Amino acid sequence: MKITYLGHASLAIETNGKHLIVDPFISGNELAKHIDVNALKADYILITHAHGDHIADVETIAKNTGATIVSNAEIAGYYQAKGFNAHPMNHGGSWTFDFGIVKYVNAIHSSSFPDGTFGGQPGGFVIEADKNIYIAGDTALTFDMKLIPMRTKLDLAILPIGDNFTMDAQDAAIAAEFVEVNQVLGYHFDTFGFIKIDHEISKQIFANKQKDLILLEVGSSIEI
Repeated sequence: MKITYLGHASLAIETNGKHLIVDPFISGNELAKHIDVNALKADYILITHAHGDHIADVETIAKNTGATIVSNAEIAGYYQAKGFNAHPMNHGGSWTFDFGIVKYVNAIHSSSFPDGTFGGQPGGFVIEADKNIYIAGDTALTFDMKLIPMRTKLDLAILPIGDNFTMDAQDAAIAAEFVEVNQVLGYHFDTFGFIKIDHEISKQIFANKQKDLILLEVGSSIEI
């Protein structure tokens, strides 16, 4: 599995011959100006919630690629009404796609589209493919995270660390303990003033718990 950080909470994932894009907010992110949205490959677009900094480029990518949008029922329905392919999910539910299994799990946040349309309840994704990963979405620390390793042994957790709107590094390090992983990819940080972080302090917080926090440059990748 190859994971490319596209800035903010946006990811490109290659697994089992398929391309997934998660929460595409690229064209509006100054830190991601070198990423060409129109060059991205996508078979699926996974959306954790409806805020503008997670959906800005959904329609562009879906039009370019014909990708299937995967999200909660409200978000899927919103895009189906616009003529896009979508697969609706809801909390606790799983579906087997041609690249692996996706489960939609709880997140504590809010969710509405920029036009004011209700975006349903926010969530995260547990993906079981050639590797198993947890994409938390925008969330507070929650005991519900302890449920994840009861079903899935994770290879990596992708957690927000920017504070103010989500967990900070300290809460995210506790979340890593809850989901029983030692390797975490941090996201949702540095994009704008409210969520700028000290990288070295954040990494040390994880190191103090014998965890490894990975902070990628926009456009950089890891393979797990």
